[in-house]
Amino acid sequence: MKVKIFDLEDETDLEKEINKFLKDNDIEVIDIKYQVSSSIFSEEQIFCFSAMIIYY
Repeated sequence: MKVKIFDLEDETDLEKEINKFLKDNDIEVIDIKYQVSSSIFSEEQIFCFSAMIIYY
């Protein structure tokens, strides 16, 4: 069993990276965990989109 972790600032970029990984690798996906976090820095809201793919 292996894991691959993605951590990006934009959900569209995360989607593209995951789809590219799945297309480029011949793997059996066991599960995908997805998480979104946000914080405030000064007056700017910052998002972090992450996913962990568990696979064989």
